[in-house]
Amino acid sequence: MTAMVTLPLWLFVLILLFAVITFASHFLFPSVRWFLRRRMERVVARINTRLERPIQPFKLARRTDMIQRLCYDPEVAQAIVDHARETGVREDVAFEQAKAYAREIVPSFSATAYFGVAIRAARLLSNALFRVRLGHHDAEVLNVIDRDATVVFVMNHRSNMDYVLVTYLAADRSALSYAVGEWARVWPLSFLIKAMGAYFIRRKSRNALYRRVLARYVQMATRAGVTQAMFPEGGLSLDGALAPPRIGLLKYITNGVDLVARDVVFVPVALNYDRVFEDRILIAAGEAGTRRFRARISVVAGFALKQVWLWVTGRFHRFGYAAVSFGVPLSLRTEPQLVTDPDGLAQEIMQRIAVVVPVLPVPLVAYLLLERGPLDRAGLERAFGEALRLQKGAHVHLARHNRPYSVEVGLRALLERKMIEEVGGGYVAAQGQEVALRFYANSIRHLF
Repeated sequence: MTAMVTLPLWLFVLILLFAVITFASHFLFPSVRWFLRRRMERVVARINTRLERPIQPFKLARRTDMIQRLCYDPEVAQAIVDHARETGVREDVAFEQAKAYAREIVPSFSATAYFGVAIRAARLLSNALFRVRLGHHDAEVLNVIDRDATVVFVMNHRSNMDYVLVTYLAADRSALSYAVGEWARVWPLSFLIKAMGAYFIRRKSRNALYRRVLARYVQMATRAGVTQAMFPEGGLSLDGALAPPRIGLLKYITNGVDLVARDVVFVPVALNYDRVFEDRILIAAGEAGTRRFRARISVVAGFALKQVWLWVTGRFHRFGYAAVSFGVPLSLRTEPQLVTDPDGLAQEIMQRIAVVVPVLPVPLVAYLLLERGPLDRAGLERAFGEALRLQKGAHVHLARHNRPYSVEVGLRALLERKMIEEVGGGYVAAQGQEVALRFYANSIRHLF
């Protein structure tokens, strides 16, 4: 038993490596996971004390457990069998495909990443780029929503800044679980988005197995009371106007919903900007009749570096106003007929969003010049005042609460971007810029 054993160095290193891995996997890793789990629970408990809607346990479940739960769900299991039968593959192969879909969809929410990093970054970025304003906001109506209800923020989609802006303004209400399109499925952005609790969706997928896995995840989250955020239009507006709603996610939410156990409340959110960073890209996609956006990373990086240089040299100016308004919530308990009418539900939601779209200086000046132009400065101020009197129900943000200054803000922004020009004492759309001007006017055209 005490005899010496001689081993080659490579074999000794290999045995030592296996020993270290075994020790780490059986003793070290579980201890580290336990420590991090306890730390996360303390962080969540502290955060929940200041949130109107506490983080639901569903969001805090381990991602691996959630994936397993989703794969072994009876409806997903039946979809796996059907998929295997239709495609001629073995059921174990179909199961692995469903598991891959589940891994793609299920997020890995981190309270530290969301409240420690994402919200601070969203606040910093929003206020650095825009003068952020909260428009129509009836706090009493929002505060009386049943605390046990599943709240779904439904928003118009103007810009990718929408995610940032709403995350910032809803920071004291709850952690939002976004439905995010395929554009974000690139590393490391995908890792960060999943850590914030968002889930990816393939908007154009017609694969029945994939759609069943996605539907079951959405339904599980809804039944668990997870606060969600979605864009009924299904994508960014290509012409600036509100687009017809798509009912896919809405059907997933309402299918099989148990309103006795938990109400589902849709909160309309309307956003508008004096400047949409992607405006030229969106306009080009609309003119081409496709939703393929040609946004090269070099262009994005160049734009960002230019803004940083302007900030360093003291010449940076924010891009006007960005405003968010909250509409009248829609409770499925009070409107139960909409549970079986997803088209009616989608139309009602879009109507409630439409009436609270904020009116900002640039969109209003653009609208007036297109509809009544050419106008000189005095005529534009008169038209501005008439428009405000016509739209008493809409939220209109006046810069510094001053109508002439609001006109100046709108004119200055459009002149700097060469979208309008002064001809014979009046302002008109610059040559070739009518479509760009209409993009901003369309955001509020429905209010008139």
